[in-house]
Amino acid sequence: MTYPKELREHTRLDEKTHPVQFFFNRCPNARAGQQILFLHWHEHFEIIVMQQGTGVFHIDSQPYEAAPGDVLIVPAGGLHVGYSSCEGDIAFLSIVFNSALFQHWVHDPIHAQFVLPYLEGRVQFPVKPAASEPSVTAHYTLLDQAAAEFAAKAPGFLLIVKAQLHMLLTHLSRAFLPHQLPEHRARPFVHNRERFKALILDIETRYADKHAVADAARAMNMSLHHFCKTFKKLTGRTFIEYVHVCKVNEAERLLLESDMTMTEIAERIGCDNPNYFTKLFKQYKGITPSLLRKSNGLTK
Repeated sequence: MTYPKELREHTRLDEKTHPVQFFFNRCPNARAGQQILFLHWHEHFEIIVMQQGTGVFHIDSQPYEAAPGDVLIVPAGGLHVGYSSCEGDIAFLSIVFNSALFQHWVHDPIHAQFVLPYLEGRVQFPVKPAASEPSVTAHYTLLDQAAAEFAAKAPGFLLIVKAQLHMLLTHLSRAFLPHQLPEHRARPFVHNRERFKALILDIETRYADKHAVADAARAMNMSLHHFCKTFKKLTGRTFIEYVHVCKVNEAERLLLESDMTMTEIAERIGCDNPNYFTKLFKQYKGITPSLLRKSNGLTK
């Protein structure tokens, strides 16, 4: 796994006229609690299909358990992060698409009635649709078919992928739109998510800084208790845990991609004591820094 320099992910969508991308994610030998999807947001919609193992995905402050066959829908702009909830191999599919994928249908009155309200954010699908309406699982095969099309890349595959995604959205709309009256429309934006984006970006880019929970709470103009509770809901980790995870992830990247010494790496992430660095790294990665390098054929 690699980790971004920015909280906002500029997701790669290869085709400008058909902005959709399939990411086949694999995390071999994952440990329970291991981060399998870094915390990020983007302007696109994302559909997560759990294929192997189990995980917990925090999407806009709410945790959602996912087992093989489960589907989660991340709204555009939603902060999301994932952790393994089992020991062993993890595999899940991420389908990322922009609402512009269906821009040529905006003048179709049926599309405007059933699908466009979701694409414009006037209403939102349940993050875990089958938990609200189990019958929708009958349509999840459309995602498997779309993934197979995208992987094979036969002539015209993007048209088929587009049609299959639109069909899924239409089926979901048929199930949920009648109950989503105007007075019950989803919030257009999640307040806490927006307030915390800058803070989390600061943690993920300024590794050497001493991030104190009391200072962070003051910066957010929140009581310490309310700040800690909100941060845990948003990220699935305590503030200190998240700071440590970010530092250790950056250390792992430097260990594998640079020739910096252990002491230099420890200083880079704000650990003045190399022994503490080793202890912290092993706590979160299950292996010492030196053994990680050795196991990857690196000696420094």
